[in-house]
Amino acid sequence: MLDTAETVMTDPRPSQIPTADTDRRTGLAADRTVLAAERTYAAWVRTGLASLASGVGARALFAHRLPDWFGALTGSVLILFSAFCFCAAVWRELATAQVPPQPDTHRLPQALLLGMNGFLVFVSAAALVGVWVARA
Repeated sequence: MLDTAETVMTDPRPSQIPTADTDRRTGLAADRTVLAAERTYAAWVRTGLASLASGVGARALFAHRLPDWFGALTGSVLILFSAFCFCAAVWRELATAQVPPQPDTHRLPQALLLGMNGFLVFVSAAALVGVWVARA
């Protein structure tokens, strides 16, 4: 029969007691999560801006080569996709705000996210109107 001291020393399971090293790794993981969420936000906004520019460019490119409705429709689809990207960027960024361990890295302020992306959606809406109203 094994006594308690031998059982503890031969137990292959890791200790359940948190150490300073595991606390540090948990904090760093939370920081990486915040930074990854910001990279994802930037990717959504970058895709939305590229789609917005492509929509306006498609309207101008197809103006004298194809029927007018085709250029307007193509531009509209791209511009609507850009508005979707701007909304999805905010949604994804705010959805990752509930990271359980508190990170040391500061998150982007919600007012800034909503303000900037709201403005970008407004620009998309104005471009959409411009695509259909503008003369070729």
